[in-house]
Amino acid sequence: MIDTSDIDVFLGLDVGKGEHHATAVAPAGKKAFDKRLPNTEPKLRELFTKLQAKHGTVLVVVDQPASIGALPLAVARDMGCPVAYLPGLTMRRIADLYPGEAKTDAKDAFIIADAARVMPHTLRAIDGEDETIAELEMIVGFDDDLAGEATRVANRLHGLLTQIHPSLERVLGPRLQHPAVLALLERFGSPAQIRKAGRRRLVTLLRPKAPRMAERLVEEIFTALDEQTVTVPGTEAATLIVPSLAGSLAAVLDQRKLLAGRIEELLEAHPLSQVLTSMPGIGVRTGARILIEVGDGSTFPTASHLAAYAGLAPATRSSGSSIRGEQPSRRGNKQLKRAFFLSAFAALGDPACRAYYDKKIAQGKHHTQALLCLARRRADVLFAMLRDGTFYESRTTAAT
Repeated sequence: MIDTSDIDVFLGLDVGKGEHHATAVAPAGKKAFDKRLPNTEPKLRELFTKLQAKHGTVLVVVDQPASIGALPLAVARDMGCPVAYLPGLTMRRIADLYPGEAKTDAKDAFIIADAARVMPHTLRAIDGEDETIAELEMIVGFDDDLAGEATRVANRLHGLLTQIHPSLERVLGPRLQHPAVLALLERFGSPAQIRKAGRRRLVTLLRPKAPRMAERLVEEIFTALDEQTVTVPGTEAATLIVPSLAGSLAAVLDQRKLLAGRIEELLEAHPLSQVLTSMPGIGVRTGARILIEVGDGSTFPTASHLAAYAGLAPATRSSGSSIRGEQPSRRGNKQLKRAFFLSAFAALGDPACRAYYDKKIAQGKHHTQALLCLARRRADVLFAMLRDGTFYESRTTAAT
């Protein structure tokens, strides 16, 4: 929890691209400022100086700490103002406590400031000294965008190949993101062109990128080509599109490889890196995402708070005598929930994690439910690791 006992005025900023709405509230609840101001350093400094001179210590609270909210936070830190962040989901819940259904920038700014005044436990600290987190957040966000683009392009390629030659897609589809397959499709965009190239030429093309499977893959490709003798309408158009899509997908994957290297460097430079990656299933990308969203875990009073923030705490559905049991929460930080879920799936090779997963399956839960249970359990363990600064130790290892 952020200590607000020494705060003389609470400044809520509903941040925007060109301008912000700023509302300052005194500890007694009276408004001390309520205006729009441009998103420029001189105007921000002017406001912070004015409030400091008239009231004293100013707590600057934003609803978005990155992107359009980065400049106000940087200026506030430079002027010695404490800063904090009110998560959007928390803000939406708090907004229901205030009268009126209108949603305006002025109302949002007041809610941010007033929530900081009367509910400081809802705030999250922002570590202005941790430049690693800031850089990680920017790079990981771009990597997420590239991952979405890679999925879109790959799906388009799957669709085209399935349309013109289903047998060929069954061979190439599972390996579509392999550099050898992308090089093949970028060079030869149709079944006819692939057949015309011949086995020897294809092996020569694929061997540098897939030395072990080049000959076997070529044989599978020609077996698939022999299974279809007709030419499907649209094949000629696909001949123009497939090489372009393959080139785009290869470029996106290359970009992600470069980013992965930088993400790994930044993650390793952070003091919590070894703690995070000691847990089975947490790799470079999931570790970076957890570090961005959770930090050192100090903003969460208990493991249950962390699980609820990640959307891993089950929600009970009951009314009167009608009890419908517990269901997975649809709230919480979706990116953090995905990171926990993916890391839980990757951790099934760990004996302790696998035993817990098998236990949930035996209780009648399906695969996704069992993984969510495992992710919830791992959130508890991770909270304890961050709190105590200890590495992961499985039960089987501890027993021996």
